[in-house]
Formats: sequence, C-alpha cells, structure tokens
Amino acid sequence: MDRMGDLDVFAQVVTARSMSAAGREMGLSTAVISKRIRRLEERLGVRLLQRTTRQITLTEAGQGLYERAVAILASVEEAEAWVARGSAEVRGVLKVSAPTSFGRLHIAPRLLPFLRRHPNLTVDLNLSDEFIDLVGEGYDVAVRIADLADSSLVARRLAPNHRLLVAAPAYLERTGVPQSVDDLPQHTLIAHNSDHWRLEGPHGQHVVRINAPLRTNSSEVVREAVIAGMGIALRSTWDIGPELRSGQLRAVLPGYGASNRVAVYAVYPSRRHLEQKVRVFVDHLAALFGPTPYWDDGLTLS
Repeated sequence: MDRMGDLDVFAQVVTARSMSAAGREMGLSTAVISKRIRRLEERLGVRLLQRTTRQITLTEAGQGLYERAVAILASVEEAEAWVARGSAEVRGVLKVSAPTSFGRLHIAPRLLPFLRRHPNLTVDLNLSDEFIDLVGEGYDVAVRIADLADSSLVARRLAPNHRLLVAAPAYLERTGVPQSVDDLPQHTLIAHNSDHWRLEGPHGQHVVRINAPLRTNSSEVVREAVIAGMGIALRSTWDIGPELRSGQLRAVLPGYGASNRVAVYAVYPSRRHLEQKVRVFVDHLAALFGPTPYWDDGLTLS
C-alpha cells in the first residue's frame, strides 16, 4: 500500500483547498483523489477532512496529520534533491518574472556570475508589476514582494522588505516635518496603485487615506516624484537605500512603516519534481540577499 503517496495526495488537497485542483496538480482525476483520501481515513480510523460542495476544512486530526505530513514530505524531497543536485545538469530556458524596479536594480545586475556558472542555461527575465499567473503563462519561478503567510503557493523567503515613510529635505523644509501619523493627512502623500496606507507603529496599526495630486500605476514614477520633493511616500529600502544614505531622502516618522509580514519571496508552481534550473536560481538569489540584505547596510531600521 502506497502510504507515502496517500500522504502526498492528502497534503496536496489541503494546500490546494480543493480535490479537483489537487488532481490537476498531480495529474489525477478527482475520483482517484477522493478514493485515496477515503482510503487514508479508513486506514487511520479518523475523519481528516470535512467536505461540502463549497469548501474543504481540516478536522483536528487532519490538522495534526497535515503538519507532520508536510515535514515528512519535505525531508524526503530534500534527501532526493541532495542526490540529484550533484549529478543533474542545468540547461534549457528558465522563465522568470519579477517586479520591474526590483528586477532592474537587484536581479539583472547580478545575473552574469550565475550565467557563467551555468553556460547551458538561458534566463528569460520578464519584468512587470502586474500579477502573473505562473502556470497559465508558463513561468518557472517568480520573485514576489508580498505577504504570503497564508498563501497556498510554494514559496521561499529570500529577504525582508522594510518599507519606510520618506521625503526629500526640500519638501520637509517647505511644509514642516509631521510629528505623528495624525499629521499625515495634511501632507501630500504619493502612492502607487493605492488609496490608503496601512502603517504599523508603536501604538498599533493605522490606516492613512491618500488624496494626492498625482495618481500613477508606476512605482518608479512615485520614486522620482518623492526625490523631486513632491511629497511623502512609503518606499522599500531596496529601492531608496542610496538616497537615504546620501541624505537625498529622509525618513519620516521612523517608528512607523509597512507590515513586516511582507517580504521578498521566490515563488514556483509546485514542489513536486522541482527542476534543477529553478533550484539553483532560487539558491543564487537566497545567497545574494538573505535575512540582512546588502541594500539595508548602513541604514537605521526601527
């Protein structure tokens, strides 16, 4: 009896939150998925999933099994990957999606040593700030800056993403420096595709509404506008670190910033049969960035 396979099916159903979605991921029919879940429940003598026509939820026993199954499957995958890593050749085309500014600043300039190590690999790097359907558009991996704590995506955290309120000295001299979050609505706030900021600080969370003279779908336009002295913006340190170090920009209300749950991740469609070209690329990025990324060097972060 394929016990490990049944655990894998169970974990896939929980991750996908759907038997049909898990079936598509694994190349199995919904009927086969359902039969294997039922077989696992019968063998264990407990109900693992509560199933309705609209959703699937875990029982207490199912939650416990899921947590242990994920750890077991990850250990098996790591063992197999360790064997394969030494012999698998990295070749072909690696299709990568990344946010426009981050890809331009922190991925493209660091591709040369990676490509020299893997001369039989071609990287197809597509930069866009739009949401990309990895499977539907045929991507191998995407770099995303998001809160993926509750996501069903397979993701590896590459680096923290610190976002600070910043402004040019000329703007602050002209308007004064805000002393509290309550002062922000009286200032010009510049944002990218948002009508509010959700800030976290020493007194909890604050929602700040944005009513600015500039609206844009371009994060880079926001960056240039704040440097030019148009107003206050909420920017990532990977984007404006040099300007903070040089004094071209100043931190405003340094005790406040965006959620620390947002981070830089590598996201890929499935952990099953992860291709070596994806693995080595993600390892390359993780080694470049890490928990204390180079772009935060010399910055005071609250």
